Amino acid sequence: MIVLDALSPAPRCLRMFLLEKRLNLPMRQVDVFSGENRQAPYLAHNPAGQTPALLLDDGSCIAESVAIMEDLEERHPAPALIGATPEERAATRQWQRRVELNITENIHNAYHYAEGQARFAGRIPVAPEAAAGLKRVAQDRLAWLDGMLGAQPWLAGERFTLADIWLYVWLDFAATVGQPWDRGLPRIGPWFDRVAARPSAAGSLHPACKPGGARG
Repeated sequence: MIVLDALSPAPRCLRMFLLEKRLNLPMRQVDVFSGENRQAPYLAHNPAGQTPALLLDDGSCIAESVAIMEDLEERHPAPALIGATPEERAATRQWQRRVELNITENIHNAYHYAEGQARFAGRIPVAPEAAAGLKRVAQDRLAWLDGMLGAQPWLAGERFTLADIWLYVWLDFAATVGQPWDRGLPRIGPWFDRVAARPSAAGSLHPACKPGGARG
């Protein structure tokens, strides 16, 4: 198997997942800034043109970072980052969906429409007039999430999961692209620091990351 990797938050989520799993898969870099992911031969693997992707031994390809992590969890169940039981897996997916639909997808699109507009215009439809609203929604929903958390160390309770990886990477990215978030949130603030202290947090940064630049 080969990971088609890139400098972007979703691929970083996969890299962090692999580090937590202690899996070492070969990686091939895709230059998303030059648009390599929107050209052949990448589109022959993943016609959606997104990163990351996982090339399997039989020549087939799995795209979408969460789907890739689901596949790898089934192949390598321990340590469980989605869950060891149906109930654990459902809880992880619940929190990951709350995070993605309410917070990180808004961060993602706000970046496309504002700070990343010059990069994405011509590739996807961009709506600059929507950027400020999306940023407000992401911040509001982050406070909403904070209010749902209790004293548990991680989003899904006592288990560090894919949901923690997903939110951490996107919040780390957001702070570098004009979307600083409220570090004073009483639960999310300390949670973020706990995730940042894990070796996989720094270890998952792309080799091309520079201090002060977008983190992916």
